[in-house]
Amino acid sequence: MAAAKKAVLGPLVGAVDQGTSSTRFLVFNSKTAELLSHHQVELKQKFPKEGWVEQDPKEILQSVYECIERTCEKLTELNIDISAIKAIGVSNQRETTVVWDKYTGEPLYNAVVWLDLRTQGTVEMLSKRIPGNNNFVKSKTGLPLSTYFSAVKLHWILENVRKVKKAVEEERALFGTIDSWLIWSLTGGPNGGVHCTDVTNASRTMLFNIHSLEWDVELCEFFEVPMTILPNIRSSSEIYGLMKISHSLKAGALEGVPLSGCLGDQSAALVGQMCFQDGQAKNTYGTGCFLLCNTGQKCVFSDHGLLTTVAYKLGRDKPVCYALEGSVAIAGAVVRWLKDNLGILKSSDEIEKLAKEAGTSYGCYFVPAFSGLYAPYWEPSARGIICGLTQFTNKQHIAFAALEAVCFQTREILDAMNKDCGIPLSHLQVDGGMTNNKILMQLQADILCIPVVKPSMPETTALGAAMAAGAAEGVGVWSLEPEDLSAVTMERFEPQINEEESEIRYSTWKKAVQKSMGWATGQPSSNGDPNIFCSVPLGFFIVTSMVMLIGARYISGVP
Repeated sequence: MAAAKKAVLGPLVGAVDQGTSSTRFLVFNSKTAELLSHHQVELKQKFPKEGWVEQDPKEILQSVYECIERTCEKLTELNIDISAIKAIGVSNQRETTVVWDKYTGEPLYNAVVWLDLRTQGTVEMLSKRIPGNNNFVKSKTGLPLSTYFSAVKLHWILENVRKVKKAVEEERALFGTIDSWLIWSLTGGPNGGVHCTDVTNASRTMLFNIHSLEWDVELCEFFEVPMTILPNIRSSSEIYGLMKISHSLKAGALEGVPLSGCLGDQSAALVGQMCFQDGQAKNTYGTGCFLLCNTGQKCVFSDHGLLTTVAYKLGRDKPVCYALEGSVAIAGAVVRWLKDNLGILKSSDEIEKLAKEAGTSYGCYFVPAFSGLYAPYWEPSARGIICGLTQFTNKQHIAFAALEAVCFQTREILDAMNKDCGIPLSHLQVDGGMTNNKILMQLQADILCIPVVKPSMPETTALGAAMAAGAAEGVGVWSLEPEDLSAVTMERFEPQINEEESEIRYSTWKKAVQKSMGWATGQPSSNGDPNIFCSVPLGFFIVTSMVMLIGARYISGVP
């Protein structure tokens, strides 16, 4: 019997979406932006000391291979010809730092993850070297001196890991964020792998001048990083190299496919949401919240605690576009904390049910400042508090308050963004795993007093990477012209309470925020200086004694 004919769907584009907790490979139809198939692999994190967070770069790479292989198998089962995949893009967790041996391909140390806080002492030491009247770090990078960015992590590795020191001296070491590690490995590794990064990921290292779009000599000298180990800087959409498939991988049809798109995850989501116009913004709800507003070709510096970053550069000869970014550390993480630490949820999804049962926080406010307050406060002395409790308060009210906290934090960074941009947003485009929670989305619309708009296809981060890859010169299967972009079905959440009620709740939240500050008296305070932020160990949670008065049994609903 003749074999079934393979379905012809037009050019397809794959996207590696490498996140902190998982890796995925997704395949899209470039003409319709339809997601055809995907596979996901969960990743482990290592916590060798309090505040330290690491991952195994080889496990990350192997997860990419596994996701590619399984997705190709699923496409074959769907009778879709995988030879129709014409390009592959990469989206990745930003700032996470890897150093490896260019001759063996072996990592020289575990990847130091973006939320790792071991470099607090490094930040304190370096901050003393910056003249008060000339913060050249922020003026060149758009970033506050913080534990989150790659430069301080790399400085720490170079100072403390003997194997890395030796490799640098012998000119064997290469540095990169996760995108660089993956592109180098997928294009051949020790056998001709391409050592590069794109402008969005480079802009999160604190070694990159966002004006000249080059590695900055003064910054590299300041952080004591040898420029010889840095990757070449490329645009977000061009052919970096061709796929060289591992001999163990069955998806041989991807051999020779161009790797032609690369964006840090938040920039990828901005592209995937098609926020190409000056003033368009999106908010991604994941472990944290990241609100990015496209400022076009203008590099806007914030007066209200936001970061200035590169949004994208979609081609070698295309202009660079910038964004203002508001970062909230704890969003989805607060749900996990309620599940894992307090035990009042059996699964993360249960929070929507509990919040719906309550319908209100009943005057309870939750400030999840587990590791200090980030944008717009940058206050490391803050700690998590739950306040406004009475004997009537139960776990349903606390669940509702936790969701409200995510929305209030978004309101704070949106207010800061409106002040910096001068033109208030008329609606907020959203994406990320938490947007499946309809209670959260309605609360967000109520608290912002503007509509919240969610795409029906939630994989906007991977879609952005695929769009960049498919649009690259020499690939040309995905048009980014406005008239050619596929219409996206949206779900819209309109505000359902009046502005006066919203403002009362928001002002009470801000009162709670003030009460959260100054708890960690042993930690150095930035005194509100957005240029210096020394974080505290994640996982060191202090909830006020008011919670203890209720008792763990009462919170968990046990009579």
